[in-house]
Amino acid sequence: MALQNGYSINSTPLDESGETTPLLKKQVVDVDDSVPPQCCSARYNLAIMMFFGFSVVYGLRVNLSVAMVAMVNGTNSQPTLNSSVGHECPVSSHGNNNGSQTPDQPDGIPQYSWDSPTQGLLLGAFFFGYLVTQIPGGYLAGHFGGSIFLGGGVLGTAALTLLTPLAAQLGPYWLFGLRALEGFGEGVTFPAMMAMWARWAPPLERSRLISLSGSGANFGAFVALPLTGFICHSLGWPTVFYMCGGAGCVWAVFWFILVSDQPGTHPRISTREKHYIINSIGKDGGGHGWSVPLLPMVLSVPLWAIIVSQMCANWGYYTLLTSLPTYMDTVLHFDLRQNAFLSALPYLGGWAFSVISGVVADSLLEKELLSVTAVRKIFTITGLLLPAAFLVAVGFSGCSGVLAVTFLTLSTTVGGTSAAGVFINQIDIAPRYAGVLLGITNTFATIPGVVAPIITGYLTKDHSLAGWRNVFCLSAGISAGGALVFTLFGSGKVQKWALAEEDQEQAETERDRLIPT
Repeated sequence: MALQNGYSINSTPLDESGETTPLLKKQVVDVDDSVPPQCCSARYNLAIMMFFGFSVVYGLRVNLSVAMVAMVNGTNSQPTLNSSVGHECPVSSHGNNNGSQTPDQPDGIPQYSWDSPTQGLLLGAFFFGYLVTQIPGGYLAGHFGGSIFLGGGVLGTAALTLLTPLAAQLGPYWLFGLRALEGFGEGVTFPAMMAMWARWAPPLERSRLISLSGSGANFGAFVALPLTGFICHSLGWPTVFYMCGGAGCVWAVFWFILVSDQPGTHPRISTREKHYIINSIGKDGGGHGWSVPLLPMVLSVPLWAIIVSQMCANWGYYTLLTSLPTYMDTVLHFDLRQNAFLSALPYLGGWAFSVISGVVADSLLEKELLSVTAVRKIFTITGLLLPAAFLVAVGFSGCSGVLAVTFLTLSTTVGGTSAAGVFINQIDIAPRYAGVLLGITNTFATIPGVVAPIITGYLTKDHSLAGWRNVFCLSAGISAGGALVFTLFGSGKVQKWALAEEDQEQAETERDRLIPT
């Protein structure tokens, strides 16, 4: 459909009522350009390729979380000061399990005596490298286009993953360095995705397209966690890294063959769809050149609201992503295959809700029921505040595996709704700079990935219920704080500094005309 009255959903600084006006004026769309079919369209094919790409990305990211249970000699890594510590929950409560001992591995598979703090450092090593390339990746993707950076990031990370068994054999320092290099390669992927959607996503389809592509992260975690447990049990933990690395290399081949940076250069896009996308996005679909308005970005309150809220949301997410298998093993005493499946279950709900939230958010905007700002705040509050309540419930579920898994699943499931909230807000406030903005926000949002596993390792070094209760309550409090910050300071309006020069001049002229002299 052509946008009603010929306008898109983003506001300019002229729209002083942008907080309450549902659809706000910006780009004129040719009335002859009706919306082309979504099925088999180039833009949805791109979303599906990204979906599988981020599935691979998160498989590469989380495989160590489950494999660690098999890699570590559980007998030597348990605390020795108090033999009762770590066994508050009865081992027999879940039937056939290993009592938190390392599962048997095929003959010849090495195991290591890494204590809990060392495991926390290794699980967090990925994020040390991941921090470094976010901003450069977003900046370069916004200038040159994102396809080479997204594809190259996945390919490089996959190739390095193949070296994981060798690095583990050489020692924890080598493994730490390798995981940091993997994070270095993968750090460009999400900013590159946002830079591509700035050129590909029509404003009224942004939520569903970005949520669909980004939901590959939850889907990848859901598939990778139980698959990793099965492979570790059947073939040994090194096979996990060979298979995950190989899958990433295969995906990269298809990506470079099928994907283009923008609609205008895509060889298989229909003329109708190309005109629809280009006319819907307008001037914001171009690259931002070499210069960016750095000082206005630093002083932008809506941007800082995104940064703080994403940091708070990611604290809980990364805590579960890296440490949930350890909790299942050392506290609830599930065996490796049960552990892997139950650790993955929350991400199935998160995947489904993230996709659904994108469709619902776009529907609210299409029907002009709510403003962009209101939509982003509603989905952010739902995706941060409700999961926090469920995390507190996990902390007080005691030794009940059923309650713990239920509350964890509800927390991550409802958390998926934030995919249509703060996690795509960069493209609302500055479409032209969406890639570099996501690089900035994701840099800060990755800090919990570094710090949370380390703090979790120290809080839970005695493997007690009290230690894990502190972990869950800390995550809940931080998440609730993020919801509050975005509610107070978040915005869905295009910021003045994000406009093209001619749009800024037009805005100033129009404002001067409206102000009486």
